[in-house]
Amino acid sequence: MRKVYLDNAATTPTDPEVVRAMLPYFSEIYGNPSSAHSWGFEAREAVERARKSVAGFMGARSNEVVFTSGGTESDNAAIKGVAFANRNRGDHIITSSIEHHAVLEPCAFLEKNGFDITYLPVDRYGLVSPDDVKKVITKRTILISVMHANNEIGTIQPIAEIGKIAKENGIIFHTDAVQTFGHMRFDVNELGADLLSVSAHKLYGPKGVGALYIREGTKLSPFMHGGTQERGWRASTHNVPGIVGFGKAVEIASEGLYQEQKEVAVLRDRLMNGILERIPHSVLNGHPAMRMPGNVNVSFKNAEGELIMTYLDQEGIACSTGSACNAATKGPSHVLLAIGLPHHLITGSLRLTLGKHTTAENIDYVLGKLEEVVKRVRELSPFREC
Repeated sequence: MRKVYLDNAATTPTDPEVVRAMLPYFSEIYGNPSSAHSWGFEAREAVERARKSVAGFMGARSNEVVFTSGGTESDNAAIKGVAFANRNRGDHIITSSIEHHAVLEPCAFLEKNGFDITYLPVDRYGLVSPDDVKKVITKRTILISVMHANNEIGTIQPIAEIGKIAKENGIIFHTDAVQTFGHMRFDVNELGADLLSVSAHKLYGPKGVGALYIREGTKLSPFMHGGTQERGWRASTHNVPGIVGFGKAVEIASEGLYQEQKEVAVLRDRLMNGILERIPHSVLNGHPAMRMPGNVNVSFKNAEGELIMTYLDQEGIACSTGSACNAATKGPSHVLLAIGLPHHLITGSLRLTLGKHTTAENIDYVLGKLEEVVKRVRELSPFREC
């Protein structure tokens, strides 16, 4: 049976070159980077090389990149760090209704602790309006946090415009770039970001390591207390193998980014158009053009998405019905609710996300199996109309 992995938005396979780069740092170059001897110096040099790679890819300076355990920690550190460090200036935070839970949950926590959170609506494509951002800014606004691209529907936000608004109003601006980093070329200065979250395992790096870009001069509370690692921002012994792997993954992404982005987008369109043409009553979710190169999110009328996913898994195809971080919950997708999708289409949604290992043969196989599976699921539906 053919095996096709189309859940790259959840995680990507670690590149073999990344694994090879990491291996020596488990048992050969094993010093603690904070130690004042040659073993420590050698490990520290490896950490700083990786930091330089990550910073360079986003147009930042090395001293503006802090390593974390991943995107969730980076988001939490940015939002809570700004809130607690700037409470004397204000208590109002602006975000969007379709953020990842790594942003929404810290905001909910802050609400319970006296902060005022504005959740911006989105249009039917999942786009935040810069004009809406302007309208809700107050004298108490200290932070705007809007994701670069949505992890479920793939819509890319007008981040540079929102960043400009934040700067004009003297407001700190954070963006969750976990989905885009390593898959799209961008510059933190062009985006106007003061804080930016990234994660290694979304770009063929190891799990358990990420980074937070902190623009020099940004007022932020330290987010892990203990030692003096990461210039006092984030105490804890460095995950040297993970950081080395992250740096290598960024190097590989940098070398092949344009070609990968181009090839994946072509295959995405092949899959997207194939579904809409071959399967009746199918609907594309997210923006048709301003979307991630590898993201296809569709809904099927009178077909249960969870059942479709299960049948596809039996055919060797991995996909999802939404965010992997929210897979255990039973409620409908907050993203699909926010774009106004009817309940019967929300329950029939499927997210298929491509990566650099996806082939045209994979796409054709998926199209054939998906057409069969949707037909089978609809025949089982008590509301069958299609």
